[in-house]
Amino acid sequence: MKTINADPAELAKFSDLAHRWWDPESEFRPLHQINPLRLEWIQSLAPMDGKVVLDVGCGGGILSDSMARKGAQVTGIDLSTKALRVAQLHALEANTPNVSYREISAEAMALERPASFDVVTCMEMLEHVPDPASVVKACSELVKPGGWAFFSTINRNPKAFLFAIVGAEYVLRMLPRGTHEYAKLIRPSELAGHCRGAGLNLEQTRGLEHNPLTRRYWLSQDTSVNYMFATRKP
Repeated sequence: MKTINADPAELAKFSDLAHRWWDPESEFRPLHQINPLRLEWIQSLAPMDGKVVLDVGCGGGILSDSMARKGAQVTGIDLSTKALRVAQLHALEANTPNVSYREISAEAMALERPASFDVVTCMEMLEHVPDPASVVKACSELVKPGGWAFFSTINRNPKAFLFAIVGAEYVLRMLPRGTHEYAKLIRPSELAGHCRGAGLNLEQTRGLEHNPLTRRYWLSQDTSVNYMFATRKP
């Protein structure tokens, strides 16, 4: 029997915080702050209106919800039952059109619905799974030829350790301690290799920078800490 590509400790970590996903002042505040930037960047390459979209590792549905509001038909998938319930509840309360949620892995979804989506997003998830290459491969299998797959994660280097772990979790307490493990962080060269291996062409990279004093986030060309990939299936 194939084991599910998920770390029970990681799922438990996010399940414990599930009720706080939609509180913009909670541990998830950074996600609320960067969501408009990510959405605008995705939109600039793959306008959402009329698209069939899959959000892999959707958590409480922050990105899924916003893509649906741009006119996409969105399915959000995750393996955290509690986070999905929060996402479903929010969709009901906010009356979000065209969004649904399922508890299923990317790999299982790829077997069920190959080449079914115009856009696949997988944001802030790869650094939490045992086998990120397997998730990238599943995303490639899920996207239609000519479709887009977007990934975001954190680089693995001393600067990223200082900013994303020591700074964000221990000094500024923007994130709960233990949110990220240094050994699980992924260098851009490694993610590019996973994408190539899965048959995806890397079209664009973006860095996501943060000023802790002004609490401002912005996109740049600096991929040394947080970064995003836009890939396309030939």
